[in-house]
Amino acid sequence: MYRPLFDELARAHPEVRFEWVDIEDDSDIAGDLDVETFPTLLIADGERALFLGPLLPQAPVLARLLTSLQAAAPGSAGAGGEAQQVFERVRTARGA
Repeated sequence: MYRPLFDELARAHPEVRFEWVDIEDDSDIAGDLDVETFPTLLIADGERALFLGPLLPQAPVLARLLTSLQAAAPGSAGAGGEAQQVFERVRTARGA
């Protein structure tokens, strides 16, 4: 199960906001996104999506990804249009 790892990383990174979205329960958030691999993560910087894709359910893998995205230069390219659309739906649904 990925949820315990997700929650553990949320506690380890209080500077990052974590939102769990179950696409079976929140299909309106996923929209037309066709998620075939689980888990699929969306990571954003508060304004734009930086990553959208499947990720191994291992805490060190996600921790490395977070570190690399946080170290990227401001203004670097985001994850693209579909990721941004999903991010906007998450923001709207979760009041972020």
